Amino acid sequence: MTVAYDVVIVGGGHNGLVAAGYLGRAGLRVLVLERLGRVGGAAVSERAFAGVDARLSRYSYLVSLLPRRILADLGVRVELRRRRISSYTPWQRDGRAGGLLVDGGDAGRTGESFRELTGGEREFAAWREFYGMTGRVAERVFPSLTEPLPSRAELRARVDDPVAWAELFERPLGEALERRFADDVVRGVVLTDALIGTFTHAHDPSLRQNRCFLYHVVGGGTGDWDVPVGGMGAVTGALAEAALAGGAELRTGCEVVAVDPGGAAGPAEVGYLDADGVERQVGARWVLCNAAPAELERLLGGEGRGGERPEGAQLKVNMLLRRLPRLRDGAVDPRDAFGGTFHVAESYRELEGAYRAAAAGRLPSPAPSEIYCHSLADRSILGPGVPEGSHTLTLFGLQLPARLFAEDPVGVRAAALAGVLAALDGVLAEPLADCLAVDAAGRPCLEVRGPLDLEADLRLPGGNIFHRDLAFPFRDGEPGGAADAGRWGVGTGRPRVLVCGAGAVRGGGVSGIPGHNAAMAVLGR
Repeated sequence: MTVAYDVVIVGGGHNGLVAAGYLGRAGLRVLVLERLGRVGGAAVSERAFAGVDARLSRYSYLVSLLPRRILADLGVRVELRRRRISSYTPWQRDGRAGGLLVDGGDAGRTGESFRELTGGEREFAAWREFYGMTGRVAERVFPSLTEPLPSRAELRARVDDPVAWAELFERPLGEALERRFADDVVRGVVLTDALIGTFTHAHDPSLRQNRCFLYHVVGGGTGDWDVPVGGMGAVTGALAEAALAGGAELRTGCEVVAVDPGGAAGPAEVGYLDADGVERQVGARWVLCNAAPAELERLLGGEGRGGERPEGAQLKVNMLLRRLPRLRDGAVDPRDAFGGTFHVAESYRELEGAYRAAAAGRLPSPAPSEIYCHSLADRSILGPGVPEGSHTLTLFGLQLPARLFAEDPVGVRAAALAGVLAALDGVLAEPLADCLAVDAAGRPCLEVRGPLDLEADLRLPGGNIFHRDLAFPFRDGEPGGAADAGRWGVGTGRPRVLVCGAGAVRGGGVSGIPGHNAAMAVLGR
C-alpha cells in the first residue's frame, strides 16, 4: 500500500488535535479521522436546548491539567478564568443549617466558615497543612507530565517528601484523611476529588482513589480548576485551528473501522468509512489512537484489553436556570455558593454509603453530586436573547456506575436524575424546578446523560470518562513496547501504533498531555 501520510490519528478529540498540531508543525503529513460531524470529542460547546442561545460545555466542563506550555507551543490563545470560590458544602446539624465555604481569595473568611462548622481551629489548620503538602507535590509532579516518563524511584525523588509519597502513592487515601481530619463534612470534601468519574471508596487497596485524587490536585501545578471562556468548544476550536495551520488534514464524518498495525518494516493501514459511507484505506508510517484502549483493541481485531471492561460512574446533568435558587443557608450569597464547586450529600459517611449501595446494585440515597455554574465566571456562553439573571448549571453525580444502568438504561437514568435533584432540593429554600428556564417548546431546560449515554455518544467503553482506570504518572521497571513509545507512556506493544488519548499512562481530563507525549514519541524516532 502507498503510504500517503506519515501519521494517521484516529479521533479528533482535543488530544488528537494537540498531536496533529505538533506533528504538522514538524513537517509531517498528518491526517485526522473523526467519526462525528465535528471535531472536539467530549470537549465541545453546544446549544442543548431548542431555541435557547446558550452554549453549554456538554460533556467536559472545567480545565485543570492543560499545560500553558502546550498552548504556547501551538500558538493557541484561550482564556481560562480562575474561580475565587473553591467550594461550598451545605450542612445541617442540631437543627442548624450552614455551609462550609472555601474562599481562595480570603483565608480569614474560610477559617471562620471552618470554625462555624467544627467549633475550633483544628480542622482549618489540618486543611491548610494537607493542601500545602498537595500543592508542593503539584509543583514537582506537574512539569514531569510533559517530560519522558520517570520511573517510580525517579518520581519519588522528585516529590522529595516521604509523608506525601506514602499518603498519596502508597497507602489508601482514607488512612490519611481519617488521621488528618476529624470532621465528617471536611473529610468528604477532600475525598470527592478521588471519586470524580471513578467508582471506588476511600480504603480501596487498588489505590484507584489515590490515582484519581492525584490528577485532580496536581493540575497546572496548583490544582486549580479553571473556567474556559467561551466554553470547552473555544478550547478545541482553537486547537483545531492550530492543527490546520500546521498543515494537518481534518476529516469529519469518517468512522475508522479497522487498524492493521503493520510490522517493523511495513506501514500501518487504517480502514474507514468516509462521509458518503464509502469504505477506504489509507497507509501511514504511524497510527495514533485517540480512542479508548479497549476501542483500539476492537479496531485491531481483538476482544478488548485486560479482559475487564472499563466502567464509568457518573451522571451528567446540564441545566439552564431563570435565576439561581435560594439556599436554606441564608448567610451565604447563592452567587458565592455556586461560584465554585457546590457539594451535595458528599460527607465522608454519605460517600461511603453511596458506594456500598451502588456496589450492592442499588441507586444511592441520598445521591451525592457536585455542581458548577459556568456562567458566573463567563457570561459569554449566554447569547443576547437569554434573559438577564439566567445561569447554566452542570450537575455531576457520583457513585453511579454503568452496571446500575445495564438492565433498564432509560428507567434507571430517570430514577438517578430524580435522586440527585431530590438531594439538591434538600439544601435549597425553594424547588429547583421553579428556577428552570424552558425551551422553545415549553420544556424544562434540563439534559441528563448517564454512563451508557456517553458510551453511545462518544464511544467511551462503559461511559468511562478516563477511557480506563487512571495510572500513576511513573513506570515500574523498564518501558514497555518500542523504546520511545515506552519512554513517553504511549506504547501499545505494536511498534507503529501509539495511544494519544486519555488511556495513555498520563491521561485523563482535558489536558492535551497524551497528545503531546505521543507526538514526542513519534518525533523522537
